[in-house]
Amino acid sequence: MFHHVKELQYNARVSGPDPRFAGLLLEQFGGGNGELKAAMQYFVQAFGIRRSYPDKYDLLMDIATEEFSHLEIVGATITMLLDGINGELKNAAERSDLSKLLRSPTARDEAINDAMISPQFLVLSGGGPALTNCQGTPWSGSCVNANGDLTVDLRSDIGAESRAKIVYEYLLQFTEDPYVHDSLRFLMTREIAHMQMFQAALESIEPNFPPGVLQGDPRYTHLYFNMSDTATVRGQWNRGQGPWPEGEEWQYVESPRDHVVETSGLVDQEISGTTRTENQVQELDRKLSRQRHDEVARHAPNGAAQWSSYPQKSVESPERAQ
Repeated sequence: MFHHVKELQYNARVSGPDPRFAGLLLEQFGGGNGELKAAMQYFVQAFGIRRSYPDKYDLLMDIATEEFSHLEIVGATITMLLDGINGELKNAAERSDLSKLLRSPTARDEAINDAMISPQFLVLSGGGPALTNCQGTPWSGSCVNANGDLTVDLRSDIGAESRAKIVYEYLLQFTEDPYVHDSLRFLMTREIAHMQMFQAALESIEPNFPPGVLQGDPRYTHLYFNMSDTATVRGQWNRGQGPWPEGEEWQYVESPRDHVVETSGLVDQEISGTTRTENQVQELDRKLSRQRHDEVARHAPNGAAQWSSYPQKSVESPERAQ
């Protein structure tokens, strides 16, 4: 159950109208990396983990709800940056020049040019935000990443917050309004906070690498192929200890074509860089499969079920319908 609080989470303010920047800010309202995308992504991801990870369900729902609050801040800011336009558009009989914003022919031409870039923005929205990005492309549910595995979804969420953060960072360079700067800096900072929350949640799940359940084939997990004919470049991503247990190392393949021929298309590739055998990997697959299955199955009710208790005193769902 959602309850709308009339006060914004952050006191959004503007110094004056700025239709051009309002158009850019649409990217965080209806864009693929914006607040609506984040809110819907975390909201959708939460349903599948309600019983298996009730604490992570609570986290995702809390952050999804905060993202809706941020969507409201962005929408309010866009509307204030368009102050005057809605009323002037309604003044059709006098063919108004959109008040002070469009007094000169140059300003009118610029507004028409902006409208051609994003036709819906002024012509259809009438001075309010639209569910599009700054180029007028409608928001779509395809923006949402929800894979049904928490270790995958949390990594997607860290990426989503990272992209949203950098968009705010770029947007800050396109406005001189100190009030808008304050709002954008708040929103950008909350992206950083959410990144930290998701990272902490991911680290609380053991094991969490690789994402999902099945481990990789030990013949190939430690191979790095030098796929360039330029000078050899070595770094932590292809030399020495990798993100595995102590003693496992990257195996650098200097000449991938020769190596592929020598191993009959990698079919005859031997395990290298790790002491794990195929049998050990298969046993780990079975163990982790049972663990993940039990996390879900032991909380699944038999027969009729209900989502909430009344009142709901904990993050867990009731086992069966009352």
